[in-house]
Amino acid sequence: MNKILLAVLLAGFGTQLIKLIIYLFRHKSLSWHDLVVTGGMPSSHSAFVVALATAVYLEEGTTTAFAISLVLALLVLRDSFGVRRTVGNEGRAIEKLFRMHKIKSGFHYSLGHTPLQVIVGSVLGFLIALGVYFLF
Repeated sequence: MNKILLAVLLAGFGTQLIKLIIYLFRHKSLSWHDLVVTGGMPSSHSAFVVALATAVYLEEGTTTAFAISLVLALLVLRDSFGVRRTVGNEGRAIEKLFRMHKIKSGFHYSLGHTPLQVIVGSVLGFLIALGVYFLF
């Protein structure tokens, strides 16, 4: 199997599994919604893109593909704790207003990540890519 693809898949799904385990211990239950929820510790988005950039670098060196994957990683990392976090905080405020005014709504918002969640996801993505490269 392609090492780059394997690293990305293991990093993304592995961190999502870790997130579910943490959620299960914290809340003592799981629902189908929890499988696709965004935000939380660790950031699987961060793990995906850092594993991609790391695996491309390890396989190909400083090629154009690595430059593209690095730029993609930086954009996703910045977005996950910048824009998405801000939008999530605004979503909380809107939800609070709905409750205060007793407005029923199917309103849903997604939280972004804290910097720590992004760092942990990034480190996991990096380590998983290294593991795939050296073990497979």
